Amino acid sequence: MKTTESTVSLDFTAAAERLKGIVKRTPLEFNPGLSAQYNANIYLKREDMQVVRSYKLRGAYNMISSLSATEAANGVVCASAGNHAQGVAHSCKKLNIKGVIFMPEITPKQKVKQTKMFGGDNIEVVLVGDTFDDCLREALQYTSQHGMKFIPPFDHHKIIEGQGTVGVEIYEDLPDLDIVIMPVGGGGLAAGVSNYLRSVKPDVILIGTEPLGAPSMKHAFSHEGPLTLDHIDRFVDGAAVKRVGELTYTYCRSLLNEMLLVPEGKICTSILKLYNEDAIVAEPAGALSIAALDQLREQIKGKTVVCVVSGGNNDIERMQEIKEKSLLFEGLKHYFIVRFPQRPGALKLFVSNVLGPHDDITRFEFIKKTERENGPALVGIELKDPQDYAGLLQRMKDFKFEVIELNQDQTLFEYLV
Repeated sequence: MKTTESTVSLDFTAAAERLKGIVKRTPLEFNPGLSAQYNANIYLKREDMQVVRSYKLRGAYNMISSLSATEAANGVVCASAGNHAQGVAHSCKKLNIKGVIFMPEITPKQKVKQTKMFGGDNIEVVLVGDTFDDCLREALQYTSQHGMKFIPPFDHHKIIEGQGTVGVEIYEDLPDLDIVIMPVGGGGLAAGVSNYLRSVKPDVILIGTEPLGAPSMKHAFSHEGPLTLDHIDRFVDGAAVKRVGELTYTYCRSLLNEMLLVPEGKICTSILKLYNEDAIVAEPAGALSIAALDQLREQIKGKTVVCVVSGGNNDIERMQEIKEKSLLFEGLKHYFIVRFPQRPGALKLFVSNVLGPHDDITRFEFIKKTERENGPALVGIELKDPQDYAGLLQRMKDFKFEVIELNQDQTLFEYLV
């Protein structure tokens, strides 16, 4: 049990009791492949196998079930485009109370459908706004107007307490653990798990991981408090927030040993590897902790390590984008603007003499429709080995092909690719 600066006590034992029969006690699985790769004993805490396919149900139910009779009778409100919405919906159905869930209009239909399925007749889904911030503003206004209780996604002691039960289960199953690696979005999971584990095993090493494009907690550490980022990459949607919580920051700053940033492309590589080698369907945030292992290779050698796989709500329609980001990160896919020499057979020369024996053209389109044979072309090439790239560039130069490497020009890449 720990106490915050505001003297709010967190009782993880009581939270665990409250959640019995509601959440699934998810497996803590030894992973032979990762253990051999990193010369460590690596376990995966499989919150992707939770009832709503993420840990978010723990915090939502813990808070909603702790409301007074009057608050419960008035109903609850939340704003979310994903896992938190499903956790709140499931909690409302279990507790038979009314819930109004605000989701951005751009939310994928699959997530809206899942939320309605978990909540049934107990919930109403309101689609509003183009962004989460728009959605949140409407939700808070609705909460005030109707005298209901707002259920935040992370910055509340009851939410943190519920998420911390992940740590309770980890310690009960593996008390001799050395290191725990967790994804960080708003910070609720990391705050709760770290709080509990530090109280029962003071020497445990606790590491938080964020996507490189959404470094909200890392920035909060640097600036000694939460601040709102102007822009974030929302690809890792379960861990992409512009501002972490005040309460979660306080806990994470005092309890975490380290905060790491992981490139989105590396996360995608980990998603594919988990799927292909272990048949684990992880969402981007769920693969964050595993994607960080490369950065910790020396630190974890010979240690017992737990990686929290926080969720598995990954839309199958995203897999092509995930594969593309992985290939780009691994140096296996490259895009060019190629200006072909104005001579007969230039395209045939490119295919026959410039491409290597294992190189594939995955995209080809002339940029100028009026100069199809002589104008520049957008060309995507996939390599079998990243070491082949230098040879490809040299052959382009030898055969007098003018090229612009789009992978090296983020502005042009985003515009053309």
